[in-house]
Amino acid sequence: MKLRVSAVQYHLHTINSFQEFENQVTHYVKTAAEFKSDFVLFPEFITTQLMSIKGEEQRIGTIQDLPRFTTRYQQLFSTLAKQHGMHIIGGTHVIEQEGKLYNVAHLFFPDGRIGFQPKLHITPTEREEWNITGGEGLQVFDTFKGRIAVLTCYDIEFPEIVRMAKAMGADVVFCPSCTDDSHGFHRVRYSCHARTIENQIYVVTTGTIGSLPTVDFMRMNYGQAAIITPNDVPFPQRGVLIEGDINNDMIITGDLDLDLLYEVRNEGSVTTWRDRRTDLYPDWVQLVRKDELIG
Repeated sequence: MKLRVSAVQYHLHTINSFQEFENQVTHYVKTAAEFKSDFVLFPEFITTQLMSIKGEEQRIGTIQDLPRFTTRYQQLFSTLAKQHGMHIIGGTHVIEQEGKLYNVAHLFFPDGRIGFQPKLHITPTEREEWNITGGEGLQVFDTFKGRIAVLTCYDIEFPEIVRMAKAMGADVVFCPSCTDDSHGFHRVRYSCHARTIENQIYVVTTGTIGSLPTVDFMRMNYGQAAIITPNDVPFPQRGVLIEGDINNDMIITGDLDLDLLYEVRNEGSVTTWRDRRTDLYPDWVQLVRKDELIG
């Protein structure tokens, strides 16, 4: 089975209204639709662009203001997904539940359903400057083109959580990201490559570009979209199916062949998923409990 995916290098810039945000998002979705994509991925924290809108008091918004846009954000992406018959990973949006802020990836289905995956691992900046709380629990999502997972930025840097996604049947992991310099970008990018090799899966990633000069911690962005494959004979030599031009406003599109994944898992040059020595490294929870007993 094949599926076509697009990933948006989303250009952050100051806007004056939600309508401007809607127009920009719609432009990217229509572009992906022209390529007949089954999935389109937006980056992490795209709705921080809404913080650049000056309110009635002529003040710039804060992270605490973002949840008030939740309904309009969800309606926008849900409408576009239904109109174009595609799955849209609408980047992430900060929501509030029981007085806590969560950075949540949203998966919009063509039939109007919405899937939610809160970011599980929270960076020091998110925790200390924005008081964002980490989510609890990993989900995988069944689509008409197979089973997928959505792991946001920092999440991809933790091998255990991607192992779990693969064990739960995910063949494709979508990784919306937001990094402000080349160090952060390459941490995420190299981690994506490692996860494809370890688990023999596809990873689709993208990041924000541009700048929000009036929004703290979003003043600079360094990003690039890429579709990353395992490093084996049926795939490109560098494990990169396609990638964008760094820090350019653009969208990339490519086809993922799931049958190739199944082939290399069984008969590849290496079979990293099958050859795991789980007798040597059993479930880490058991090890933690053992350490606690020893201590």
